[in-house]
Amino acid sequence: MTGNVVGTPDNTAVRTALWRALHTLVDEPPHVLEDVLGARLAQDDDGWRERGDMVPGDSRGKRATIVGRARLTEELVAQAASRGVDQYVILGAGLDTYAQRHPDAGSTMTVFEIDQPETQGWKRNRLIELGYDIPDWLRLVPVDFEANDDWWDRLQAAGFDTARPAVVSWLGVTMYLTEQATAATLKRVASLPSGSSLILTFFRHLEDLAPEDVQIRRASREGARRAGTPFIGFYTPGQIIELARQAGFADAEYVSAADLTERYFAGRADGLRPYSGEEVLIATV
Repeated sequence: MTGNVVGTPDNTAVRTALWRALHTLVDEPPHVLEDVLGARLAQDDDGWRERGDMVPGDSRGKRATIVGRARLTEELVAQAASRGVDQYVILGAGLDTYAQRHPDAGSTMTVFEIDQPETQGWKRNRLIELGYDIPDWLRLVPVDFEANDDWWDRLQAAGFDTARPAVVSWLGVTMYLTEQATAATLKRVASLPSGSSLILTFFRHLEDLAPEDVQIRRASREGARRAGTPFIGFYTPGQIIELARQAGFADAEYVSAADLTERYFAGRADGLRPYSGEEVLIATV
């Protein structure tokens, strides 16, 4: 398998990149994350602002979640780098722009982006079109999950060293997976050396959402169903913490939507805040 398979990026990857850019363009400063590159990477023109899922008022909660979890992840990576951790793995990378927004990251980190071959091939070509190099410290790792390709083997083939600690981010994925599949990935990451960490997001059950967020979940659930990628993985904080501990992590910290609001959105005049349906777990080895 090569990294040059050219297809189209996943719809969710495109939408996530556009929401990151939309935050920078329509929300009041200070911005939680500055990422206008997401829109350039995902689209050839400015017509994306006319998409139904980019209506600023309707997408507030979701885009706040997207930029909040990205900010938290990048702070975790920076903290790990300060301790000497030099490997960063992005599982389900989509159109992530960390490497392009942090061009000096290669002095301390090797970044491994894992995603489907079609998305990876498209992204590689698009970055080159926009004038971005693919430096040696950025490894685009295509994995055909639908064909049961082993991402752990592909990652090691790309130069990942399982004997050294790493930061692994796994955002916006577990809701599409069975508990068994999620547990298997947790066990893989928990096998890394002490000093490693994993940040993931998980979906709360519908009945656990704030009342004002129920309609957001219902709309996104219907969109996922139509796309052929239904939501099947839901957890309480206690359940996801227990799953991480059973996998072998020494510690697990739950970061709620309210916690993200307090960290990054407190005092905003526009009232922007993450929605309560998707929250965060940080697990450490």
